[in-house]
Amino acid sequence: MVQFSKRLLGMFGDKLKEIVILIAELVNDFHDVLLRISTMLGWNLTDKELHLWVLGMIGITMFLVVDVTFKYVSKWSITFISFIYTFTVLFVIVFAIEIQQKITGRGNMEFLDAIIGIWGFLLFFAAYLLIRTFHYFLKVLLRKNQS
Repeated sequence: MVQFSKRLLGMFGDKLKEIVILIAELVNDFHDVLLRISTMLGWNLTDKELHLWVLGMIGITMFLVVDVTFKYVSKWSITFISFIYTFTVLFVIVFAIEIQQKITGRGNMEFLDAIIGIWGFLLFFAAYLLIRTFHYFLKVLLRKNQS
């Protein structure tokens, strides 16, 4: 299992780590730009006010993109929307667990644990899709035989 975990980390972990770091850098850069603009305008925003503005803008932008995307995708598959929602919530939960382990000292905070946890969901979801696909084709086959 350890060898499998190391291969997974090599395949997906490095890319996921790069994405997480990139997102953090983008948010930090946006924070810095907003801080400079607010200072130039004489607003002198506090750290809390900056958080309100930065996360508010990021959140509403994400909402607008997700809303348009989900409306488009919903014409084809609610399952896809359910998958994205579940994956997103699970992603947050996985990292919250790792952070909680670091804070409480109950367990080891490891990036590989987060990757393996997400990989577990993807494997179980793939099995779900296989079962669902098999069920669909079985129903089609039975309908053909009844006709």
